[in-house]
Amino acid sequence: MKTINTSIELEKAITLERKQGKTIGFVPTMGALHKGHYALLQKAREACDCVVCSIFVNPTQFNNSDDLKKYPRKIEKDIAFIDSLCDIIFLPSVEEMYPFPPTDTYDFGDLDKVMEGAFRPGHFNGVAMVVRRFFDMVKPDRAYFGKKDYQQAAIIKKLVGLKNYPIHIELVDTVRESDGLAFSSRNSLLSIEKRKEAPFIYQTLSQAEAFINNKQPQEIKQWVINRFKSNPHFELEYVEVVDAENLHILERIDPSRKGVICLAAWLDNVRLIDNIEFNN
Repeated sequence: MKTINTSIELEKAITLERKQGKTIGFVPTMGALHKGHYALLQKAREACDCVVCSIFVNPTQFNNSDDLKKYPRKIEKDIAFIDSLCDIIFLPSVEEMYPFPPTDTYDFGDLDKVMEGAFRPGHFNGVAMVVRRFFDMVKPDRAYFGKKDYQQAAIIKKLVGLKNYPIHIELVDTVRESDGLAFSSRNSLLSIEKRKEAPFIYQTLSQAEAFINNKQPQEIKQWVINRFKSNPHFELEYVEVVDAENLHILERIDPSRKGVICLAAWLDNVRLIDNIEFNN
């Protein structure tokens, strides 16, 4: 595995792989890697000749400076964790990614106005900034993203369309711990006691999904709200029942279309997100 820090080095390495006719798979991460990231890399390894993984804590997608400071960083551990699955690991500095103050703006329509976009203004513009730069540097054939960040994945697909990138975006199912909690880099910030409470999120989503054939979206949403109100450990930020393709908030359930129940909640000053698909 090659460890690379600059875009010039990266371009040379990728060009060499391309000359050998290899397909390039790309997994962008912010580090603090876990089994969810591992699953992305496994998918890339299965389908591509050369796998590139980036580790970069992107400052432009944080709208809270304390959140940026608290974000876990474990570079040496991360490198050891993915060594067997990667051909190239890209570890750029902030200066490498943003040699000039970034001014990019993107029009994602309604995609970035709801859910995460409503509570984290500017977040998805920051995500698009860094992903566009990575795509321009790596020029992958395929890029891999997890369904846990469902709205982010929709934004990335939209970005690919806006920029006409010849990149196949593959979404990978959420990987969960044995008690149902979705793997997340933020889980490590939970205290031992609060960690025991965390599975409540997926338990709630699973029960809500079971109501899909019997209740309308607003009823499901209200049920989730009431359930969180009854649990003093959590503060629910949002819950929405949306169309899986365009993320429009649903007024009625259409059995012929796939949907998603998405939520964000605070536990022990740690913000956790999760979702569950229905009508698959």
